[in-house]
Amino acid sequence: MVNIPSLIISVISLIIAITIHEFSHALAADRLGDPTPRSQGRLSLNPLKHLDPIGTLMIFLVHFGWGKPVVIDPYNFKNPKKDEMIVSIAGPASNLILAILLSIIFRLLPLNFLSALIISTIIQLNVLLAVFNLIPIPPLDGSKILLNLLPTHLSEQWQEIFNQYGFILLIILLFLPIVNGSTLVSVIMTPTMDFILKILLG
Repeated sequence: MVNIPSLIISVISLIIAITIHEFSHALAADRLGDPTPRSQGRLSLNPLKHLDPIGTLMIFLVHFGWGKPVVIDPYNFKNPKKDEMIVSIAGPASNLILAILLSIIFRLLPLNFLSALIISTIIQLNVLLAVFNLIPIPPLDGSKILLNLLPTHLSEQWQEIFNQYGFILLIILLFLPIVNGSTLVSVIMTPTMDFILKILLG
């Protein structure tokens, strides 16, 4: 049986995490000289500006989803490789920063059960979104970070691989069971998430 209050808290927490994530991409790009996100209305904390229809539907179906990617034009940057990497890092970093700030509240303030549940859920989902997006498979932020860290010739080779097999790799990551029904993505993410959440939530 579906726990309606828990579902509502999870959905709202995910929408907050996704909005902060995409807004931070847009803000970083804008500050680095690319007007594209601003011209598309993405420099906003209005969730409706950042929600992807399918990603939003997935939030309700599987309690995880994604936002509409922020479009940038690296040619507007002074240092395209470095600046694009900064923009890519900005999304996951903003989720971790929000999780850290909320963990301070969680640890220091006397909270009732509902407040503690809401804050801990927002923390967990922000950490989840940050860690997930750092996986170096397109269209996740980690792939752009990896490509900009590599020398140009290796970056071009990996870009070609990503263009051909990126979607397949992501499907395998999300849905291929490997250990006791656990998917590859859960095996990769769980140790990192447990480590971060142990620090933040105790």
